[in-house]
Amino acid sequence: MKNQNTASPKIVGQTAATGFQVGVRRTMPITSEQAWAFLTSSEGVKLWLGHVSNLTFNEGETFTSSDGISGQFRVVKPYQQLRLKWSMKEWEKPSTLQIRLISDKPDRTTISFHQENLDHKNTREQMKLHWEEVLNEIRQNVSTMLRE
Repeated sequence: MKNQNTASPKIVGQTAATGFQVGVRRTMPITSEQAWAFLTSSEGVKLWLGHVSNLTFNEGETFTSSDGISGQFRVVKPYQQLRLKWSMKEWEKPSTLQIRLISDKPDRTTISFHQENLDHKNTREQMKLHWEEVLNEIRQNVSTMLRE
């Protein structure tokens, strides 16, 4: 008889210490400055936070959107990175969200959303779909911006 491994199988996105995580990224035909300008504009913020007034993007700043998303900015590096606590109102504990702008060419920037400390594989899947949709919306806005 074969020796059965009693360890449970690894679930996609599950980490040893921080619950579940998910990462989604897309490369856009824009500079990191243009990507930052859009992400921090009221139109861009609406896509990844919901309706929030008067954000200044300062470390320590807290927010709550009309869509029930709340959090606090932990790291703000213009044109490079945002790291924040990010939570939906029905969540028991916040996740950590990182948005990175990665560029090795002047006219191309990869926008990366990485979220960790998610409580369940279903939450991970929900957030994967959410960030894919956000990136699709950003791509549509970028295409429109480039045509103008």
